[in-house]
Amino acid sequence: MPKLIITPINKKKIRLQLIWMTLIAFGFFLIGIAILFSLPKSDRGSSLNTEYSTIPVQVNYPAPDINLNDLSLQNVSLKDHQNNIVLVNNWATWCPPCKAEMPTLQTYYQTHADQGFVIIAIESGESIDEVSDFVHQYSLTFPVWIDKTGKALEAFNNWDLPSSYVIDRTGTVRLAWAGTISLEMLNKYVNPLLKE
Repeated sequence: MPKLIITPINKKKIRLQLIWMTLIAFGFFLIGIAILFSLPKSDRGSSLNTEYSTIPVQVNYPAPDINLNDLSLQNVSLKDHQNNIVLVNNWATWCPPCKAEMPTLQTYYQTHADQGFVIIAIESGESIDEVSDFVHQYSLTFPVWIDKTGKALEAFNNWDLPSSYVIDRTGTVRLAWAGTISLEMLNKYVNPLLKE
């Protein structure tokens, strides 16, 4: 097998090639940094100070008639909340995005309950004990209903969790979310309905 002989000329050539490869790699690195900082903040991915949220779809149809039980096993109905702005939130205790948005929903509810705003959180499928533990753990003060058979999911024709719907004071569904809701989106889209 022939031996590789490194002469001073070959050493110089190899050194130049390494320098060029290093410069090219560094150039690509700088281009990547420039592209990252040229993107709008919303496209850079989430940061610690940015809360992820879906944007609601504006809709216009009559609210479905949903009758379920609350955590005290009392019969409850959406009709009990006419003349309020109602956010129906379909969720489950095992759903990570549902858990993530609960503190946001609680904060918004506490801030706007005196304006005729109510959240009805409809848990899909778990036992009363599990849901009660969750409500206690997250210190939720808005109404929580139990839906063992998926009536609310079927009524809104959406089986994704979380999914939320805002019903105006006339009983019309005006906003539909599929996914996590941020406080920013609630303020932007629900606040105007509270003033109607």
